[in-house]
Amino acid sequence: MNRIELLAPAGDLERLKTAIRYGADAVYLGGKQFSLRSRASNFDLQEIKEGVEFANQYGAKIHVTVNIVPHDEDLTGLEEYLKQLEEIGVTAVIVASVTIMEIAKRVAPKLEVHVSTQQSSTNSAAVSFYESLGVNRVVLARECSMEQIEKIVKNSNVDIEAFIHGGMCVNYSGRCTLSNWMTGRDANRGGCAQSCRWKYHVYEGDDLISDPDCLFSMSSKDLLAAEYVWRMIHAGMTSLKIEGRMKSAYYIATVVKTYRMLIDECVKSPKGLSKECINYYTREFAKAENRPTGLGFLAGLPSEDTHLYGVNGAGVTHDFLAMVLDYDELNGQMKIEVRNRFEVGCCMEVFGPEVNNQCFIVEHMMDCEGNEVMLANKPTEILYCKVPFKVHKYDMIRRGKADENFI
Repeated sequence: MNRIELLAPAGDLERLKTAIRYGADAVYLGGKQFSLRSRASNFDLQEIKEGVEFANQYGAKIHVTVNIVPHDEDLTGLEEYLKQLEEIGVTAVIVASVTIMEIAKRVAPKLEVHVSTQQSSTNSAAVSFYESLGVNRVVLARECSMEQIEKIVKNSNVDIEAFIHGGMCVNYSGRCTLSNWMTGRDANRGGCAQSCRWKYHVYEGDDLISDPDCLFSMSSKDLLAAEYVWRMIHAGMTSLKIEGRMKSAYYIATVVKTYRMLIDECVKSPKGLSKECINYYTREFAKAENRPTGLGFLAGLPSEDTHLYGVNGAGVTHDFLAMVLDYDELNGQMKIEVRNRFEVGCCMEVFGPEVNNQCFIVEHMMDCEGNEVMLANKPTEILYCKVPFKVHKYDMIRRGKADENFI
């Protein structure tokens, strides 16, 4: 069985490096031009080059989104940009426009061309059409069921990629015009205002019919496809994709690390994973989620339970406590950068590329001057504390539970 690609998002260099360190085989990112998610930090050419050089150290790949649906004025400078991406060593461009596909194949032939999910490819005939244009991969629409995905893979001669995690569009992906209509921000040119997640008063004529204490919204639950990963791998898919170029480094680390473990276990399990095993991974994903999750279209047409009416489901967690900056193995002491409030006596859980959820109780902390600290409540403050096991630079620390994996 070929190794399946775990493809992670990155909004900046910090998140790119985090995704690769935590197990991503490839990272997709947006440039300053020609990319959706214009509110993400995005990369200039020098940063893309640095990202490629970092990825090369780990044998990972970089894909760049060139996925706007362009108007005439959007094509200025495109050819030169594609040539520069090819020269830098980018593996692939993710494209939503047939025009851009053709230009990329002509001016930068070393670049792979991947058809964006914005094209809403839901059948093998569509895949065959893109194959005739010389593309290397098709990213399927999020609206495909698992059975449809299996059939498409079986009848296709190009690589197939599908989303397994992250935000879902309340409309067909890429087809919504709410943002255009309400704000003048074109969703297909990088400006989506996510109007579906706003809260609305609903009227019938002049009469208010929505609950004034619980305003109406219409967003979808985020996708969590853990229970379908085994089927996707054994169907022969090429790549499993995580959504979230605007997510935090902590979110990326948690989700990528968990899918890395899940994928590796699926590959070793010829008969699939137990429900208990899937539940374990689901709990791990929940440590970074701030919205309810569901199966999207994988199990078939979603019911009303997969939508978030009345609330948008978003929340803020403060479980990411600190980042490990260094570790003194001789003294068993780590140097950390504070991210959220915690205090002596709290339970911490450390996870990282080489550490799987090890917990300990904080018994003593001190600052850079050697002063004892009882409460860490200054973001980016540097502190030192003892830890009863080996940790590594770039490991992350979150709030733990003393009854789980406690040491």
